[in-house]
Amino acid sequence: MRTEEIYSIYKKSAGVSTDSRTIRKGQIFFALDGPNYNGNMYAADAVRAGAVCAIVDDPDFETGKTILVDDSLRELQALASMARNDLKSKVIAITGSNGKTTTRELVAAVLSTRYKTCSSAGNLNNHIGVPLTILSCSPDAEMLVVEMGANHAGEISRLCTIARPHIGIITNIGTAHIEGFGSIEGVKKAKSELYEYLKKTGGIVFYNESDPVLTELIYKMVVKAVPFSDPAGTDLITETRPEELLLSGRIVYEGSEYKFGTNLFGNHNHQNIRAAMATGLFHDVPVGDVLSAIESYVPSNNRSQVLRTERNTIVCDAYNANPVSMASAIDSFSKLAVENKVCIIGDMLELGELTGAEHEKILKQIANSAIEICYTVGPVFMALSPLYGFRAFDTVERLVEALSKTPLTGKTVLIKGSRGIRLEKCYEVL
Repeated sequence: MRTEEIYSIYKKSAGVSTDSRTIRKGQIFFALDGPNYNGNMYAADAVRAGAVCAIVDDPDFETGKTILVDDSLRELQALASMARNDLKSKVIAITGSNGKTTTRELVAAVLSTRYKTCSSAGNLNNHIGVPLTILSCSPDAEMLVVEMGANHAGEISRLCTIARPHIGIITNIGTAHIEGFGSIEGVKKAKSELYEYLKKTGGIVFYNESDPVLTELIYKMVVKAVPFSDPAGTDLITETRPEELLLSGRIVYEGSEYKFGTNLFGNHNHQNIRAAMATGLFHDVPVGDVLSAIESYVPSNNRSQVLRTERNTIVCDAYNANPVSMASAIDSFSKLAVENKVCIIGDMLELGELTGAEHEKILKQIANSAIEICYTVGPVFMALSPLYGFRAFDTVERLVEALSKTPLTGKTVLIKGSRGIRLEKCYEVL
């Protein structure tokens, strides 16, 4: 069956899903393969649960309500590309090594004060997530904010051909997923695929003019660029108070000064906030509404959250980590005007040959900071931590056991590590 025919079904459906466990009546189920499962095996379950049909790419799983295609993933992407043709919304794409989810959520929050806005949900930012985001967008949406993640060259370029953004933001370029990119130059080339696309299509880049890497790329590659400091023909000056647990600051815009607060930990979020401010002001969102949206935004999913328990204050930043985000979080944490600072850090994954050196840099940074106690989790940190006098554990379960026997009380605790270390498991004993 041709994509056009599937699209005609989609327009009458309740949307699409790739998870048979959460399928809703009237949705189309796409059977996708994963590293440890064959999605075709769940097509019949999805139909029984109310799916209008199931897209499969294995003839062994055909039934009366399945549609056989050559490749279910490619068909999902083709369907999203076709749906994109009918969207009237302006598309804003956000990528980067760090901060892209927070930036995307802040940008969407600001734009939604004036426009009907759709946005990526959760971590739907890859070759599956971006098509799902497009296919979930309301036809009458005025703005669509799409997060794009990648760990190999060519992925951002492919996502751009599907989402076709009008505006792009690269939050920063660092050593995240460097194992897949090969080198920092590989990361730079891969992330700048967004700039390359916008140059070809006449799109616009919003960028942090204080970032030398991004500024260099702008001069080399991009025709239309808007700095965060001048989004609408008027200087935007922002200052923050890095010593405060919840980031706050002030802006000067059009001759007036405004103060703002946030629910975000860490001065490293300053540039994410600037990106959202610039995007809103460029699109004629009143400055009061911009600041109100930023103040109302509440982070989730272990990203820059502050949690107060009966015994401690926890900075929950354990969704993921790489050398840049880890160093930024530790720097912000060490500058806080609080006493009894403790950090719990987990191994940073996917760093390839840079693994040892990057972990040692972090340990040196902590040793030279105002942080009083440091616990490390994971085999890489475990091998290096004794040299710095830090207590090390090979797994988070061992750490939980230790903290259960010797609880922390009256501390402010930073928790930061890669997703695979699962440091959120230690919240229960803090």
